[in-house]
Amino acid sequence: MRLVDRQSRSAGRIPYSGHVTPSVSFLGHATTLIEIDGVRVLTDPVLRPRVTFLHRVVPPAPEDMSNAIDVVLISHLHHDHCDLPTLSKLPDAVVVVPYGAGGYLRTRGGLSNVVELAEGETVEVRGLLVTAVHADHDGLRPPFGPRAQAVGYVITGSSGTAYFAGDTDVYPEMATLTIPESTSLDIALLPVWGWGPNLGPGHMNPARAVDALELLQPLVAVPIHWGTYFPYGMKAALRGANQLLVRPPEQFAELAAERGVATSVVVTEPGHRVQVSP
Repeated sequence: MRLVDRQSRSAGRIPYSGHVTPSVSFLGHATTLIEIDGVRVLTDPVLRPRVTFLHRVVPPAPEDMSNAIDVVLISHLHHDHCDLPTLSKLPDAVVVVPYGAGGYLRTRGGLSNVVELAEGETVEVRGLLVTAVHADHDGLRPPFGPRAQAVGYVITGSSGTAYFAGDTDVYPEMATLTIPESTSLDIALLPVWGWGPNLGPGHMNPARAVDALELLQPLVAVPIHWGTYFPYGMKAALRGANQLLVRPPEQFAELAAERGVATSVVVTEPGHRVQVSP
């Protein structure tokens, strides 16, 4: 595991070849399994039936999706993205976190194999290059926890590249997102909603996610951060809750098609493998 010189990067892109190598499974919310070059990467793992006041409203993801994990990526310290009980069940993984979050995860989470990355830094871990990129989002651990950067990640192997946005709003530099040692962005995992009836600052709704898609121009996009957690008891009490849980990714795909975006959008329900076909 080593930090990589920031100058050894290329941001070039090539057209869609009809084949996307990174394999992705959507476990729910911002938790995805990315497999590149035989390395299993889990993003923002939150797998419990209840987290703070949020209740999981879909079945648990199959256990094989979170077994034998090599690398964990934490985008920021919010409870629905950084869940200490879930992380405690991944003792063998290298945990990559934003700058400022390492001490908290070592002391409060009991984790020892933690790597901090500031925005723009790259580390080589298990043969993959992991680059922390900007995220337009607050990184405070509520209510009174530490503040660390919020970041997204570009994950690059010899056979493909994936972008995990974490939580973020659109920002202009997405158009020049750095892709180290790569010639294309194969797959982008983009948040399209959240966990409740409203979105606060630092999030993307379906239309904003299409704005991001137009800047990023990946070969394939998978909408995430939807349909998994909801405030406890609100699903039964709030009219239209079911539509809030299922419509955002469909709207994202519809809007992308209306705008003529060339990216292939693959809507995948929580707990399923993303089926990418040319």
